[in-house]
Amino acid sequence: MDEQLFFKKLNSLCTSKEIFYFLSSLEVMSDTMASGALQKISELEVDDNGLKNPALLENEVFRALCFQFEFESSKLSNTGLLNALQALIKLRVDPQSTLMTSLLSESEERLGRGQLTAEHLCALGESLLELERPSCAMLEQIVNHMQERDIKSWSPREIVMVYKILEVTVREGKQWQSLLHRLNGVTLRAASQLSPNFVSVILNSLVALHQTRAVLLVTALCKHSVQHVPYFTDHELVNVLEAFLYFGQKMQIFTEALERHIPKSIHTMHPQTVSKVMQYCCKKMILSKPIFDAVAKGFISSADRLTTDQIAAYIIPFGTLNYLPPSASSLFRKLETVLHTRLRHFQPHTLLNLLHSCVLIQRYPINFLPKIFSPYFLQKLQAQPPGLNRVVMSQLTQLFLTVTLECPFYEGPKLLSKYQVKAFPTPQSSLDVHLFKKVKTGLLYLLKKRIYFASEVSTPYFYVVDIEIKLDEEGFVLPAAQLEEVHRRIALCVDGQNRFCAHSHNLLGEEAIKQRHLQLLGYEVVQIPFFEIESLQNTRKIADYLHKKIFPCTYGLSN
Repeated sequence: MDEQLFFKKLNSLCTSKEIFYFLSSLEVMSDTMASGALQKISELEVDDNGLKNPALLENEVFRALCFQFEFESSKLSNTGLLNALQALIKLRVDPQSTLMTSLLSESEERLGRGQLTAEHLCALGESLLELERPSCAMLEQIVNHMQERDIKSWSPREIVMVYKILEVTVREGKQWQSLLHRLNGVTLRAASQLSPNFVSVILNSLVALHQTRAVLLVTALCKHSVQHVPYFTDHELVNVLEAFLYFGQKMQIFTEALERHIPKSIHTMHPQTVSKVMQYCCKKMILSKPIFDAVAKGFISSADRLTTDQIAAYIIPFGTLNYLPPSASSLFRKLETVLHTRLRHFQPHTLLNLLHSCVLIQRYPINFLPKIFSPYFLQKLQAQPPGLNRVVMSQLTQLFLTVTLECPFYEGPKLLSKYQVKAFPTPQSSLDVHLFKKVKTGLLYLLKKRIYFASEVSTPYFYVVDIEIKLDEEGFVLPAAQLEEVHRRIALCVDGQNRFCAHSHNLLGEEAIKQRHLQLLGYEVVQIPFFEIESLQNTRKIADYLHKKIFPCTYGLSN
């Protein structure tokens, strides 16, 4: 049969059964035709979970095809040899079998003799990369042959293949810095023409190759990825998000693209992809209501199918970024149901992180706290990395403080003092030094003397107050060091940008719970947010602003 007619017929067939019937009707076919048939079978019979029907490998026609390739490998054309190799690897044929050994050996010989064109080198490289333990020597040979051609003439497919080869060989200790530098430059020029798959693969390779200096290339690929967001597969989107996290990229247009895509796709997206999206938002402090609202709805409908790690990944960002979606009551009802049925399946640290995030947004896991404060659970926490470090003990302490202050009806076990910290570490909510200095300058102008306010005051209740002002019963300001006759305590919270979600006036969960608790502990909390004070350049204006915030019922400043 004419090859053109053969491939036209082959491409019209929809099952491997039809292909085997068609092949058995032919008396003779070329190796190109036979390898094309194997490729078509691999396309139909292999999905993300592997080979759909392993019995296929025992089919008589399939075995006859394999027999021809095994014993006539030296007579095959380059196209027939490499297409067959690619298809058989995809079909999960044992790499140690005599068939695969024969094809790999023949490929290696032709590679060594320099008989393979650029397209054939690419096909061989892609096939080797699919093997569990590819031959690094062969991969290096492919790269060396590729370098004989001008790198500027490489196609996007060849660029992607070389990145993947470098990724494998660098893990084995091979250094390609000069080639990588040139490859990054060529890729930068081609970035705007790359497909969604190629963008994802290259970003993944740049992460694996630690290309932190390739700033221009990374930025170009991240910008180009924006238009591909609706077309990325789940796996590709995860790669892109990981690259954004690794290289510290944050683009508003990328967030907006996710906001358009995720609400429409949430019910078909893989949970691991949703988890990565939430991790990205959480790490970048991006409170995207369209994304969070969609994820909340997705959780309500699919929570029973999620792993414990995925449950935590879906929920924790709500607490971290201090956001309750419109479906909050249904969301936390569903979470409570899931926890009741699967509590013992959670890893100790995952469970603690999850429950701690809930109290940040005033969702109290009362029914599960007896377990958390039990000696058995605390021993399990200690036994698993990172153990009972300061962050973990702070979470336990804050849980305990929350039920003490906000849930007085809780009568379960208490947290023993040896598991409590003396003060909470606040890395996310550390002071904005410039803003803090501005506020102190304004206060000095307002109160005339530095003795009338104290800064960074440790309290007996684990929190550190940014600025404390004490008043007597008549409302007069007392020296900060005075301990008697203190009737009121004012806690000034000097909230710089790092205490808010990105591009937002929404306080982070850690700061929101601190201000809530300080109020419950008897402080009058006065918030001094950056967006209210940053435009005030004149000390007098700052002092006037502080006067209105701290002492709203008294007269303005005198001249």
